[in-house]
Amino acid sequence: MISHLHQQLPLGFEPGELFTFESYVADSNLVVAGLAQQTALDNGEKQLYFWGESGLGKSHLLQASCNLAAKNQQTVCYLTQAEIVNQSAEMFDGLEQVELICLDDIETWLTDDAWEVALFDLINRVREIGHRLMMSSAHPPEEAFVKLPDLRSRLAWGPVFQLQNLSDKEKFQALRFRAKQNGLELPENVAGYLMQRYPRDMFGLFERLAVLDKASMAMQRRLTIPLIKSVFAEE
Repeated sequence: MISHLHQQLPLGFEPGELFTFESYVADSNLVVAGLAQQTALDNGEKQLYFWGESGLGKSHLLQASCNLAAKNQQTVCYLTQAEIVNQSAEMFDGLEQVELICLDDIETWLTDDAWEVALFDLINRVREIGHRLMMSSAHPPEEAFVKLPDLRSRLAWGPVFQLQNLSDKEKFQALRFRAKQNGLELPENVAGYLMQRYPRDMFGLFERLAVLDKASMAMQRRLTIPLIKSVFAEE
């Protein structure tokens, strides 16, 4: 869903069921998930900024917010480095017309003065028009990746949260929910083996689960530890 923007902006968002608030295990990050949900529904803060290392669910929260807002007939856009790279900073012109703007991994594209000024101006215009802006980063806004002092202060205009690591129990819940979405049964011992043997961040675990899903379908086998060993035999 996109707003009626001028120019040929590469913006869009297809609502889906994979990234939702229902599929986000929020126990360790309950407050920020609740605030994001309220912002998506336009019942809360107008601006949110959350940060943390890879695999904590930053992108999941942003896409869940877009999903929820789109289902409530709001115009939304979700932008990552992939959409922004090789574009000029003018792509932000008029973006404030979108009711919910989600900017992911801002440290990966906020790399020069032009982009810093463009984001600074966008934040001002979004606030003036009364729309909403959510941003994620690997770093807090006060860190040196932002060179423009006025932009640092703008990034913190709304609540700033550091996302916390999930416990093993929460990771299991997230894996089991994702497996269920794919029509798979994930036994607890199989999930435990995955978490012990392979990368423990959720992004890495979800990638492994996606590979196992395809293998399980192709081989017509249930998810078991022997299946995991055969699929990832070379590692």
